[in-house]
Amino acid sequence: MKRIFLFLLVLAGFAGSSHAQEKKLVQVSGIIYNADSIQAIVPYVTVINKSRNNQSFPANYQGYFSFVASEGDTIVYSAIGYRKEALVIPAGLPDMKYTVLVKMKPESITLPVVSVYPWASVDEFTRAFMTLKLADDDLLIAKKNVSAASLAALSKSLPRDGQEMNVFNFQNNHINLTNKHMNQRGANPLMNPFAWAAFIQQITQGDKSRGGN
Repeated sequence: MKRIFLFLLVLAGFAGSSHAQEKKLVQVSGIIYNADSIQAIVPYVTVINKSRNNQSFPANYQGYFSFVASEGDTIVYSAIGYRKEALVIPAGLPDMKYTVLVKMKPESITLPVVSVYPWASVDEFTRAFMTLKLADDDLLIAKKNVSAASLAALSKSLPRDGQEMNVFNFQNNHINLTNKHMNQRGANPLMNPFAWAAFIQQITQGDKSRGGN
């Protein structure tokens, strides 16, 4: 029984090898371009022969490829951003060459949103949150802006407007005129009360001296 089983296995192996040898080799060549525009070449496409244990061949930057396969092999074209395209090499070709133009349709892939945070763990986020210094709210900012220190510092840095300059000039003129009149009163003896007191004292002393004589 074992001999019969071994004989059948050997016979099946010879049959498979003879069938594989019957498949004609073909030089497959072609160019890969965008299905939306024949002028748009798809470069660096990966060409995979599914019938030969996923044997792969790269297309060049001009979309050109060339490799040896067998009739009936299934060829898959794969590229990022495009749908995969499959091709079966037909049997009974008159020549040992097979030229094909491969159209690949663009494919848009929507990836899920990934949020990147600067914290490596939840504990690190908790520590950062607990030590976070929050910004002042609008009311606190307004109070700081109208404080006495802020207004004083602001008045030193901002230039005066026309009304302030008029008030300042009026006050200076008033002070100058007042000082001028006070100086004039001090310079005129008739307007000086101390000069009058000294004058009266001199008269009194003169009268006393004459009365003694």
